[in-house]
Amino acid sequence: MPALNTPDLLRLTTRNGLTLTVRHVPRLTRSAACIRVAVGSHDVPADWPGLAHFLEHLLFLGTERFPAAQGLMAYVQQHGGHLNARTCERHTDFFFELPPEAFAGGLDRLCDMLAHPRLDPDDQRREREVLHAEFIAWAREPSAQRDLQRLQPLNATHPLRGFHAGNRYSLPVPRAAFQRALTHFHEQFYRTGHMTLSLVGPQSQDTLIALAERYSLELQPGKAATPQPPPPLMSEGSSQYVQVEGSHVDLMFTLEQLPTASEEALAFLCHWINADKPGGLLAHLRQQQLTDSLRATPVYQFQDQALLGLTFTGSTDMTTKAQPIRDAVDDWLCFFSAQQPWTGLRNEYRRLQQRQQRVSSALELARRDLQHYPVELSDHGVEALAVILKHMQTEPRPSGQHAWQLPTPNPFLISEKHPVTAGLIRGQTSAHRGLRTFAQDRLRSRREVSAMTFSPALANPNGEAAVYVRWHLGVTPAPSLLPALQHRLLTLQHDAREAGVEMSLIAQGNDWLLKLHGLQEPMPAILEHALPLLTPLTDDAPGATPQTPLMPIRQLLKRLPELHTRFALPAADTLQHVWPSARWHGLAVGVSPASQPMISSALSKAPGTPDPHLTHAVEAPSARHWHTEPCESSEQALLLFCPAPRADLTQEAAWRLLAHLAQTPFYQRLRVEQQMGYAVFSGVRQLGDRTGLLLGVQSPQATTADIFEQVRTFLGQLPQQIAALDEASFIEARTALAQQFSAEALSLAQAADLLWHAQQAGHSSDYLKVLYNALMTLDRATTLKAAECLNDPDSDWLCMATEPQTESFYQRRS
Repeated sequence: MPALNTPDLLRLTTRNGLTLTVRHVPRLTRSAACIRVAVGSHDVPADWPGLAHFLEHLLFLGTERFPAAQGLMAYVQQHGGHLNARTCERHTDFFFELPPEAFAGGLDRLCDMLAHPRLDPDDQRREREVLHAEFIAWAREPSAQRDLQRLQPLNATHPLRGFHAGNRYSLPVPRAAFQRALTHFHEQFYRTGHMTLSLVGPQSQDTLIALAERYSLELQPGKAATPQPPPPLMSEGSSQYVQVEGSHVDLMFTLEQLPTASEEALAFLCHWINADKPGGLLAHLRQQQLTDSLRATPVYQFQDQALLGLTFTGSTDMTTKAQPIRDAVDDWLCFFSAQQPWTGLRNEYRRLQQRQQRVSSALELARRDLQHYPVELSDHGVEALAVILKHMQTEPRPSGQHAWQLPTPNPFLISEKHPVTAGLIRGQTSAHRGLRTFAQDRLRSRREVSAMTFSPALANPNGEAAVYVRWHLGVTPAPSLLPALQHRLLTLQHDAREAGVEMSLIAQGNDWLLKLHGLQEPMPAILEHALPLLTPLTDDAPGATPQTPLMPIRQLLKRLPELHTRFALPAADTLQHVWPSARWHGLAVGVSPASQPMISSALSKAPGTPDPHLTHAVEAPSARHWHTEPCESSEQALLLFCPAPRADLTQEAAWRLLAHLAQTPFYQRLRVEQQMGYAVFSGVRQLGDRTGLLLGVQSPQATTADIFEQVRTFLGQLPQQIAALDEASFIEARTALAQQFSAEALSLAQAADLLWHAQQAGHSSDYLKVLYNALMTLDRATTLKAAECLNDPDSDWLCMATEPQTESFYQRRS
């Protein structure tokens, strides 16, 4: 029966006993499904730690109807979608996102794999080794070790203190008792009474309900079992404790016997603890040099229990800072508690949640609907928050040690009722029109030659837009400068994200790129605030937050664009020496004519010199280049970038189809069959003006020489794979790829990225249409020739790895 429904969201129960939520969002170009099974790692029998996580992996390995090559993972990859799964303490989620026309096929496969897993013993043995590799990598991560350490003061009998990851030794696949436990676990919990399915898309509610009713019939019906209540979080002592390790302080709160609506109350509380605003907790601690960053999050929530963690990170040892931090938190909690019922903050929080719904993807909305949070903090949530704050305060006392302030409203969440008239400067009104000033004359001289292109290629029916500003630097900036600027933008970046705009500043070789995409309405104001923050304030570079070491494959991905375009230029240690020689140009997509003057006005504050003729000059790499990137991790990683020849869009189309055809076999070969590692991927990547095939592997046991040989062998067999395709299969793959570039399938953010890369490569503004036609008319002979060219010894290969080059890298294939 329907319950707690809104006009665009329905919650009901299917004939098969499955809890279902459906949300109709006309603006979306994709559809998403997320199914939550109310069972997780804490529900596993004590004899078999990791069984729930292991089962999650096994479910993706194919069924009788859909073998692995035709299963959900391969199907989603074939149609350019996204999928993943996650095992938590008390639930397991499976989710994917696809174009609407392919959505039914994905839902069919999802329900089938949950209902009818093969659980083949050979598959289990192989997947257990993959799980073991994940466990080794996780165990070596300092963050994982710290996560375990901060749980040690908890009650030893609570599941949070147990081992749940699963590895080679906790999952004895050959034992009959383990197989019985695995089968029983699936039969007991993977039933409709334990499941909630969330569907979101541009389809009507009736269509989504019909799809759910049809495909959920595959799922086994059954009522949910009542879970056993967990033991207390603390066996004795205080309800809060502090853990200090190096540059981290963790302040933990154990909460018991919580009322209903506690989850939404904790989400509300964490949002305001994390707020980086003047007069707030983080601003005070940073001013006192007690921390650089703060993150509050519910570590665990189940039934009437919760574990709330506040993590403080600094650049030095935090041992002496733990007590002052704890005192400041206690004082802030007293201040915050005294503000109830938090009317102003509730209104601000409601505006934030409403804005997020306007810009969220189908997958983000589907996962959010599973949480079943209201758009605002409800009255029950206010009552729950008062109880939580009472639990968190050890000794109730009046606040007064510090001059706390409630966070100021986010200015970008409120629509401008009276926007500034274009052509006027601050302090003028329309009565001054016709009167020019020297300041306006200077601005006019900079705008006469516009370096910003406003593309008319995409309509703007949903109020979304994207803006790109690229600076080509005439010097090589010191490594500290970009992180420092990124740090300076953090607060604005946070406000922009809340207002529905993602903003980033990244390096691309000798270029810096400022990118904004999302809701158009606040974009001019955000850009106007961002650009002055890039200019020097003093002779010294602004401070930056210390960077957390990345896992090897992520470190390689971060460095790859810098290596592809490298130039010998003078060095610069300060921003004063960077900007004078910098030239910039940009692209705006989806910006309405009414907003274009405001964007242009904001860009008048951009550092550097506007240059409408700026090209993306790329230093041509040698035929084969290997770069060694040392990493602190004991694991090895390798990236291989194989760019297409500099040619027309027919060549680009062929390279894109090669990547499309290689994606699933590459994953199957190296991850499943060869078990090279758990991080295995391939796909198209654009670096500068070059489109190419990017393949990546991270392995806990293989050397980079072993990884490279496996990648090289796979590429060498790619022509045979293309030649073996029959005409019908080739056309099906080609059409599936082309459909991903149709105007109906692309979100504005995806289309804008493609247009930006097209501009860098010198293509025309009708790039998307021409690329679609090139893909639809691509023949197998051209594709086969591209696969052979890929393996030509004179082809361009850029390899990044954590170990030095192998002898075979430069050898010609026999």
